[in-house]
Amino acid sequence: MIELLAPAGSTEALDAAVACGADAVYLGLKSFNARMRSANFAYSQFEAAVKTLRRTGRRIYVTLNTVFEQREADRVYQLLKYLASVGPDALIVQDFGVLVMAREFPLALHASTQMNIACARGANALSRAGVSRAVLARELSLSEIQSIRQGTNLELEVFVHGALCVSDSGLCLFSSYLGGKSANRGMCTQACRRLYQAGETPGRSPPLRDAETGDGKFGTAAVSAPQRPEFSSGYFFSTRDLSLIDHVAELAGAGVRSLKIEGRMKSAEYVGAVVSAYRLLIDSLDAGEEPRRHALEQARLLLKNDFARAKTVYHFVKTPEPAFLQPDEAGGTGIALGPILEVSGPPGARRALVKSGAALSPGDSLRFHRADDARRETGKLLFAEPAGPGFYTISVPDGFAPGDAVYLIQTRQVRRFPRVLPNDLSSFRRRPGRDSAPVPPPPKRAGKNPGRAASGIFPEGVYAAAASVEDLYVMQSIRPAAAILPLNKNSAPRLLGKDPLPFRPGQLIISLNPYFPQDAEAFYAETIPALLEKGYRAFMPNNPGHFSLFGPSAVLAAGPWLYTFNRFAASFVTGMGADYAVTPLENNRQNLEKTWDRAERSRVFITLFARPPLFRVRADLGKTYSFRTFSGGRNERFSLAAGGGETVVIPETPFSIVDKRPFLETAGFRRFILDFSGGVFSGASCPLKKTLYRDIMKAVEKGVPLSGSSRFNWKDGFFQEKEPRL
Repeated sequence: MIELLAPAGSTEALDAAVACGADAVYLGLKSFNARMRSANFAYSQFEAAVKTLRRTGRRIYVTLNTVFEQREADRVYQLLKYLASVGPDALIVQDFGVLVMAREFPLALHASTQMNIACARGANALSRAGVSRAVLARELSLSEIQSIRQGTNLELEVFVHGALCVSDSGLCLFSSYLGGKSANRGMCTQACRRLYQAGETPGRSPPLRDAETGDGKFGTAAVSAPQRPEFSSGYFFSTRDLSLIDHVAELAGAGVRSLKIEGRMKSAEYVGAVVSAYRLLIDSLDAGEEPRRHALEQARLLLKNDFARAKTVYHFVKTPEPAFLQPDEAGGTGIALGPILEVSGPPGARRALVKSGAALSPGDSLRFHRADDARRETGKLLFAEPAGPGFYTISVPDGFAPGDAVYLIQTRQVRRFPRVLPNDLSSFRRRPGRDSAPVPPPPKRAGKNPGRAASGIFPEGVYAAAASVEDLYVMQSIRPAAAILPLNKNSAPRLLGKDPLPFRPGQLIISLNPYFPQDAEAFYAETIPALLEKGYRAFMPNNPGHFSLFGPSAVLAAGPWLYTFNRFAASFVTGMGADYAVTPLENNRQNLEKTWDRAERSRVFITLFARPPLFRVRADLGKTYSFRTFSGGRNERFSLAAGGGETVVIPETPFSIVDKRPFLETAGFRRFILDFSGGVFSGASCPLKKTLYRDIMKAVEKGVPLSGSSRFNWKDGFFQEKEPRL
């Protein structure tokens, strides 16, 4: 029987989920989960929830779905030991280090959507590592889900309703780059939903080339009507909300084990309405056509006023245009009431006149949104007084003015759900202890000969990453220790062709796209053996599913998208077959040194320069938008690289620590990367200019800083909030 899995971001939402028919709930504790801004559960509440739900035959899953730094290893271990003593039905995890650490405990593990599993090879890799279920990436079609089901015995879980990320699952650095609040740490600020201005900045960003035309212009490939809209400003990357209410039967037929509702930041009313709607559909699956039709009608009515964004099926059903974006709508949830018409009253007691087609009452939750997107604030109405037909005078926070938008995001809770947790929690007293995390077991490089990591295939020195074969010719002017080139349908024929390239097979590392969908498996399975036969030996996997593509003759460097933020994760990728590892772009100096002992540092790559890919979209937005550069309200400037069915957003301000190379070499690190690719794997790129390449190479050689660059998280690390009191 298919499972209906509901969010429980608060005890009230837990009550709603259980009352309305959820088979299972997922919730987070006060740390190490991807919704750190939700209420989450105290230990006593969690322990009581496990006991209560087990008695009623429902399941409870705990989200431990963020990456952790090495300094946090003891706390993660203590939390795992505590969870094992309480006994939830499973943990939802992202960090490979948790997979390694959890082997000591009797805990079922589910792979978070943040692990970016989009193919059967990825699912099977995690199955071999002890995972019992994969929460699939959200960017998949029905046919892809069906194909994955045919290729794996692992349980599959699919998101069916709620908010979406525009970025491919688990591959977003945007919030982290702008202030250290990493999506991989549960701190996402939803920067993608902000208002942006379209247009170039002369002399700042070079034009981007469309990979499909190769003509030096952006987005000029053939586009069917309607023509690309012209925007001067907009919420270009704000997505609609997912709703697969019309496709429940298809998901059940595809062999999906669990239907998951997003919403740990949502109210109990929202959770209750959505759970009720999907419960109706699931319960009608074995009924006749007429009962199913009636259930669908009722479910649609329940979801009609869920106070969320407009709906999309995302990639579940293929469409010619990316209909999941709504650039003309502010990125928040809620029903638009229109702009503020008048504001009066002293500070601290401001009153606003608004026009509303919905009845407003004290206790309703509204979102106020500055017209210039400089500020958004959510709060409950202190008063709401009728001011003529369709008009209300309402309380408004200071700082908002006529023209600013108002959204109704939730009416005051009228429906009361039976309480799940007992009133007295005094008997639930378990807490994490003070144990120290064990030393990760020494990994065995399966199928590798002893000493192969020191075979010289990855020489010491500075490497240069290209976006295309053409960039390799630029790199001849000052040759790096080796070049890194993405494998795609543009580069593969050149790599396998008869014409010589500027770098021989032994001087090239082939990097793989971190987004590994099911339909890319055939391409990799055919191309990689041919590359090995031609003499290419060095590869850079970026997804768990990549490792099974290689035999013992390949030498692998785990790419930055495998997130080796701690020794346990490093042990995991080594056990998967990696001889080397590229430290994540979000990493910082202190954590880098804590993760890698001096004896191990020679097999670590550190990126010294990059225009980091802030997020990537599974759609060619060059066919949707006419602009190729855009800017934010804080003087941030960005570029779009689009082509090959992919779009990557990169910052104008590069990340650079090129001046830190001497220090890093003294600390024992020997391999460095200058990444000129922009993180593009499809072939769309900003062609590498000789002057830029030479300037960066000389800066590395001299050990001098680059002006106008960003340190990213290198110095300050991730944003840290104070430890919550439990």
